[in-house]
Amino acid sequence: MGRQTSSWRYISNYQVQILCLIVDWYTIATTQAMRSNDLTHWRQRSRLGRRATTAVVLLTLAILFPDVGTAQSDNLPKGKTMPSNESASAYSDVSTLRIDVAAGVATVTIANPPLNLLDAKLMTDLDRFAARVVDDPAVRVIVLQSADPDFFVPHGDMNFVDDPSSFANLEVGENQDQRLNPMQRLFERLRKLPQVTIGMLRGRARGGGAELLQALDMRFASLERGYLAQMEAPTGIIPGAGGTVYLPRLVGRARAMEIVLGADLFDAATAERYGWINRAIPDAKLDHFVDRLARNIAALPPGIIPAAKAAMDANFGDPLDALLEQNRLLGETFSQPAAADLTRKALKAGAQTRNGERNLEAILHDR
Repeated sequence: MGRQTSSWRYISNYQVQILCLIVDWYTIATTQAMRSNDLTHWRQRSRLGRRATTAVVLLTLAILFPDVGTAQSDNLPKGKTMPSNESASAYSDVSTLRIDVAAGVATVTIANPPLNLLDAKLMTDLDRFAARVVDDPAVRVIVLQSADPDFFVPHGDMNFVDDPSSFANLEVGENQDQRLNPMQRLFERLRKLPQVTIGMLRGRARGGGAELLQALDMRFASLERGYLAQMEAPTGIIPGAGGTVYLPRLVGRARAMEIVLGADLFDAATAERYGWINRAIPDAKLDHFVDRLARNIAALPPGIIPAAKAAMDANFGDPLDALLEQNRLLGETFSQPAAADLTRKALKAGAQTRNGERNLEAILHDR
């Protein structure tokens, strides 16, 4: 239900000054119009007077009845809420995320320029958001999207290769099994949220960005602008944040092998056919589709969302053992000299620049 608020509120000196200026303008315009003998001049002044009168009325209404929009929330259908500024403000310290909460839906926009890399800063902010939203009663559905039309999350930060400890020591996912690496812990925290999580994909999502989407409940992509890839193999490692665990559950073992070892860029239409995403939707219709779906889910009766998630998850075993094995094998491949050499070679050739990332596969598969 919406908050009941008084329609009267303290009027600031600034508002009074504006009101006085408009009244003065109105008085001068109408007085001069009355004194004028020129009919055209009088009509021009009269028009000014009418505009000033309209401004006075609108400003007065805005001052005296500022909460008209808030009061409308009392008439919303059951399960709907007006935007919750208080809820959104709880996440104001996550600088790489823009978070808006309305009608039970938290829209989380990744904004980590210049590329939206999954670096330490973005990982920490995603973890902070997950830690808080888990207990937020105002949020029943989470939609994750990107502020960058070209890159959702292109992949993890390759510069970790020169300072592996800065990655290993990241304090994220403290409520998850600490034998997992930080990115695995983060994605498991997101996967286990009680809310429904939806990824809206525009641009490229490779490596850790693709694994982030795999950890969500649903994924919808722009037919014209959505792309996915697991690009780790040509850099000398295997996917290390769930890709070998989540992906086979979505597309099956054979197609997961093709995606991981082929390391090609998949367009949205092919990703839909494989089962990697729910649907590939024309770009002009994507926002409306996801917004409608999210709001419909958020309006469901209490208890339906967690019950549905738990019932479906009961069909699959706990992925912890598979994640632990993935992390062990990631460590083995990462410790080989080829991993660091190939990663540095890719960086030198243009990886993690906008031009290079637009056609990263050409860099990684260069022979």
